[in-house]
Amino acid sequence: MADETPDNETAVEEAKAAAQDALKALDAVEAEAAVELPAPDDDAAVEEAKAAARDALKALDAVEAEAAVELPATDIEAAVPVKAAAPSASAAAEPEADGSRANRRKVREGIVVSDAMSSTVVVAVVERVRHPKYGKTVQRTKKLYVHDAEDSAKVGDRVRVQETRPLSKLKRWRLTEVVERAR
Repeated sequence: MADETPDNETAVEEAKAAAQDALKALDAVEAEAAVELPAPDDDAAVEEAKAAARDALKALDAVEAEAAVELPATDIEAAVPVKAAAPSASAAAEPEADGSRANRRKVREGIVVSDAMSSTVVVAVVERVRHPKYGKTVQRTKKLYVHDAEDSAKVGDRVRVQETRPLSKLKRWRLTEVVERAR
């Protein structure tokens, strides 16, 4: 495996150089087209340069993927420069590093239709979806059994609920807040 590392590094460098040359050629052609009135030949040259740049980038990605597979985990970062990650991806990775994780539980808002049970309310959640065939907006109502430990929600209240672990046969949601009280 140590014998393959220099070959992969040189292949990565060659692919990077080819991609940069293609991008420079594309920039030059676009600059010429911006200065002069575009003729049909210039459009063809622009399209050829774009295709060459796309091909070079695909080759670069293929070589980087191949290098990542063949190199040991410690050598990957040294041999293949990591592309700049989106800010949201790096922000999402930081909370996992210190042990906490992002809350990916579903949150819904609905109206309480029943509070007759002890520490449980029934909430009707209305979902508006487009009909797949006819395109008309259709309302679908779901009844959710929600855990309300303080029995604070009453019939007619608008509440926000969050998905949780199964608490009973039907209860899979818990009350997070009462958004608006009934009048």
